[in-house]
Amino acid sequence: MPRYFIDTDDDETLVIDDEGMDLPDHGAARWQALDALPDMARDKMPDGDNRTFRVCARDERGKVVYSAEMKLQGGSSNAQWPGCE
Repeated sequence: MPRYFIDTDDDETLVIDDEGMDLPDHGAARWQALDALPDMARDKMPDGDNRTFRVCARDERGKVVYSAEMKLQGGSSNAQWPGCE
C-alpha cells in the first residue's frame, strides 16, 4: 500500500509529516487531508477569530497529490451574508 504524508499549516505553525500513513490511493489521501482541516480550526480558534488553515498531501516521492485551504473569519463585525445583519 502506498505511503502518504499530510503536512499542515495553521498560520502560526507549519508541521511537516515525516511519518506518513499507508493509504490505498490519492483519493484516500485527499480525504485524510480534508479531515484534518476542521480539527485544526477547532484547536486554534480559541486563539483568535481569523485564521487560514492549509493541508497538503504528498506521496512517497514527495509529489503533492492534493492541497486545500480553509479560511475562517469570525467576530461581531463580519456579518456580511444575507440574514446576518
